Amino acid sequence: MSKPIESYALIGDGETAALVAWDGSIDWLCWPDFDDDACFCALLGTEKNGRWSIAPRGPVIHVSRRYRGDTMILETEMRTADGTVRITDFMPIRETQSALVRIVEGLSGTVALECNVCPRFDYGALKPWWEVCEDGAVAVAGRHRLTLRASMPATVEDGDAKAAFTLREGERHTFVLSRTSAWDADVPRLDIEAALTATQAHWERWIAGFDAARTRWPAAVKRSLLTLKALTHARSGGLIAAPTTSLPEVPAGGMNWDYRYAWLRDSTFTLGAFLNAGFTTEATAWRDWLLRAIAGDPDALRIMYRVDGSRHLSEWTVDALPGYREARPVRIGNAASTQKQLDIYGEVLDTLALARRAGIEATDHQRAVERRLVEHLARIWQDRGAGIWESRGDPKRYTYSKAMCWVGFDRVLRHCDPSETLRATLTANRDRAHAEVCREGWNAGLGTFTQSYGSHELDASLLLLPLVGFLKADEPRMAATIERIRTDLDQDGLIRRMRAKGDASDEGAFLPCSLWMADCLRLQGRHELAEAYLERVLGVANDVGLLSEEYDVPGRCLSGNFPQALTHLGVVNTALSLSGPVIDRGGG
Repeated sequence: MSKPIESYALIGDGETAALVAWDGSIDWLCWPDFDDDACFCALLGTEKNGRWSIAPRGPVIHVSRRYRGDTMILETEMRTADGTVRITDFMPIRETQSALVRIVEGLSGTVALECNVCPRFDYGALKPWWEVCEDGAVAVAGRHRLTLRASMPATVEDGDAKAAFTLREGERHTFVLSRTSAWDADVPRLDIEAALTATQAHWERWIAGFDAARTRWPAAVKRSLLTLKALTHARSGGLIAAPTTSLPEVPAGGMNWDYRYAWLRDSTFTLGAFLNAGFTTEATAWRDWLLRAIAGDPDALRIMYRVDGSRHLSEWTVDALPGYREARPVRIGNAASTQKQLDIYGEVLDTLALARRAGIEATDHQRAVERRLVEHLARIWQDRGAGIWESRGDPKRYTYSKAMCWVGFDRVLRHCDPSETLRATLTANRDRAHAEVCREGWNAGLGTFTQSYGSHELDASLLLLPLVGFLKADEPRMAATIERIRTDLDQDGLIRRMRAKGDASDEGAFLPCSLWMADCLRLQGRHELAEAYLERVLGVANDVGLLSEEYDVPGRCLSGNFPQALTHLGVVNTALSLSGPVIDRGGG
């Protein structure tokens, strides 16, 4: 049986990340990068699909864990009838190689343990070839070479490396698993103590750039920021949506998507979170990643990209993996990457405008992208599209998408310097888009804006309209929409994306929508209720402060890909805005 999503903690090295379960098993890792093939896949199958387990041989009575201060170094303590041990897991910040380090210490008594390193490449399908070496073992499979160095002898058997040992109080053993290309020379020995010290210093030095006194939720904001940093590719500056694929939005259903990519829709949230928290370097790196991904042809914009900025995300399924708790199929890649989503143009132009307002100097590349994007938007904004939730059904005129077209025109008019002819065109389109959304997106009979023109469906994405400045939160139609969403889509203090129907009937409450509700209520001056929504979201975080995309209210568990960047971006933005002035999306 798959472990609950909330049983996992995240560690990473700035280019990939691993999920470590409460029982000492690393059940998910893509090597060498976030979006490469996974070699530990137990998260989406069983232990036969790859994992690295270190655990007591006897029953564990109690487990507690925490991150070491404000770092991504995980400490897990396991108590048995015979004693207690602590496992310290971390990934040194990558320089020339990527490595997993595990330190096992005896805290009391005497505990017998087992270490089983069981990589399965190609998403759980391929056993490596192992050979024992002087201080561990080496595994090869295709282009991959894993080098295990341990402080005690290891044996190899049927694709696995194993070690059994006993720890008394004050004793410890160490394990380092490094990944290199199969044709590279031998891996240099890692100085574990120096690596641990350097890793701790790296995270502490980075988070020290945030002034925790700025918010009444300092622990939650710092953990969210650290998580976002761990999901940011150190060299490219790209932020992935989540390090996982196919963690289901509907229990045992088919809404299983690959989130190991960078979504342009999240771009303004990303830039705003980093800027509001004081991390201008990361904000600038994200702006630069965005411009490189768009390159010289803004007309060919994709809604998502690989973390290195490349464009091809062909979707296929791993039929041999049973999926998380029988949720099939397991998808690799994302076919939605080629969808036509009109809101993306507004998101990108909003992001670039926010960068300008924050003092990030516009480049020639940025100015060219802004001009080409808005010219293209002027030609296509009345088309149908797939919408913010990436529907794979027939294209529609989604209300939120059309409002974001208004945002695109508005931001260029206010923050760029278009030619007189272009300014006239954009002004006309901005006014027309605003009037159209207010007319066609509004359902007078229901007394609310609806998901698409002429529909009767509520959609929590409409909560973003006041956040981008389309209408004020207390404007009568907008206020009515916010209240209808709060009444009809609230599920035990959390907000669903839309009413339950079809395949989404058992979908969890969407945590970012719950934070958007808090933001709208703040704009209405209803601070106590806004804080209640934020607190409700923080209350479903796991024991180490991590959040997924959704929360299954009846099942009382996290659901969807994990940890989810958009949720943690929302935590940062909402907690800071409820605590004091911030750079907001809809500002002048």
